[in-house]
Amino acid sequence: MTAQPPDPDAQFAAAPERPQILAPPPQRSRGMAMLIEHPTLWIGLALLVLVTLMAILAPLIAPHDPAALNPAFRVKPPSAEAWFGTDMLGRDIFSRTVYGARVSLIVGAGVAVCASIFGLAIGVLSGFLRWADNIVMRVMDGLMSIPAILLAIALMTLMRGGSVFNVILAITIAEIPRVARLTRSVVLSVREQPYVEAGTACGTSTLGIIWRHIMPNTLAPLTVQATYICASAMITEAILSFIGAGMPSSVPSWGNIMAEGRALWQVKPSIVFFPAIFLSVTVLAVNLLGDGLRDAVDPRLAKQV
Repeated sequence: MTAQPPDPDAQFAAAPERPQILAPPPQRSRGMAMLIEHPTLWIGLALLVLVTLMAILAPLIAPHDPAALNPAFRVKPPSAEAWFGTDMLGRDIFSRTVYGARVSLIVGAGVAVCASIFGLAIGVLSGFLRWADNIVMRVMDGLMSIPAILLAIALMTLMRGGSVFNVILAITIAEIPRVARLTRSVVLSVREQPYVEAGTACGTSTLGIIWRHIMPNTLAPLTVQATYICASAMITEAILSFIGAGMPSSVPSWGNIMAEGRALWQVKPSIVFFPAIFLSVTVLAVNLLGDGLRDAVDPRLAKQV
């Protein structure tokens, strides 16, 4: 008998199936995942980047000098030459609005940074050192009993001069108590944790415990709070400039533009309308960024909302 050749189909059927090796899914960076999961974060960030670019590129975007006077073209309607029209002195409203973004962003960022630094130091001191808690917090309570805008107006009156530095200083003093109380509450919670007690039992110095354990736990809530302080500072600066207690009239700011346009509100409301829209969009962008950061830092708050 001759041997029959093996059936290839039978051999293929009897062979065990090889497991399919699937390619691992593409890994997304933490920052990209955060932007996708929290749309308010990237919407606010995108709007804020656009406003920041407008402020940085103001000399290239603005078609005219924001301080240039042209009495022959006073109170002109929007046109190809003056997109937002002109004010009572013939100045281009669009150019002044674009340059006004610089003042608001500088004041907002400056107040947020300064208030966070000083408020962090005061809050850590008050929350970690029990003997200083009553003294420091009573001072903070006294400052918080005064409305922030009234305190800023009083401080601007004492300094007798409107400038970016004076405005930042006045608003910072009014915002420090909010940061200090937030930091103190976080420190009071963290200092009772077992790892802090273990560090103290091992002989770690006070500065070492603050630097290794206290400070890292305050950065996340402090960053979120800084965004709200930035938005509040921009509104306060606009109010100060609107009532004549903030930036001088020679410096284009959104508050100054609205203050100069209120006399012509019934004739030409666009003088007030355009800078108000830019201020509202910028504050909205910062608040959206703060909400997104809050949801990313503590997702439980997002579920509750």
